[in-house]
Amino acid sequence: MNGTLALAGSGEYLEPMEPVDRLLLNRLDGEARVVCLPTAAGTEGRQVIERWSKLGVDHFTRLGAQVEAVEVIDRTSANDESLAAKIRAANFVYLSGGNPNYLFKTLKDTAAWQAITGVLANGGVVAGCSAGAMIFGENIPSFPALWPLQPAFNFLPGAVIMPHYDEFGGGLKQAVRTLVGRKTLLGIEGDTALVRYDGKYEVAGSGGVTAWNGKGKRRFTSGERVEW
Repeated sequence: MNGTLALAGSGEYLEPMEPVDRLLLNRLDGEARVVCLPTAAGTEGRQVIERWSKLGVDHFTRLGAQVEAVEVIDRTSANDESLAAKIRAANFVYLSGGNPNYLFKTLKDTAAWQAITGVLANGGVVAGCSAGAMIFGENIPSFPALWPLQPAFNFLPGAVIMPHYDEFGGGLKQAVRTLVGRKTLLGIEGDTALVRYDGKYEVAGSGGVTAWNGKGKRRFTSGERVEW
């Protein structure tokens, strides 16, 4: 992984996330070329897809980047070579929120996913928020029952990512922690990202990231290196 991977808890494309996204843009060499993928909302209807697309374009335009929404919303579009080419031409890919299991199943073994991982391998930035973050763990909890755990892309072996961590009560957090067993629960709060670059993970944003496993539970805040 030569590039930067950013996993956000919530708040994509909103003003409180601007400091995080500026940090990510500064990780790029040369002019930023951003593509926003509303894939996780692919089953939610045209109005929702267009809303996520517009939010992404408006947000990164405000930050001075060249940006385009690429509507990969199902398996057919995920294998559309013209859309994959747009992703390959970018150096920053942003996956917004929605349904994590749908997002994983839509992207798995597709031209779009190959293009996304290519951006990361070539030193670019790949960011995911909420569902877009969850797919990078080893597993995804099923909703609403939580069990069984579903597969994910396993960029963080042994970890299950729980976004919106500050929005859930202690009972649900404990239930998910029990569910993941020997794995590590990584709870990412809103307006916050867990950012991986140069072989290390750090917190960026106004909240925190909690790492919780058999060794214990620890919360890390902005600028701190996260270890688990």
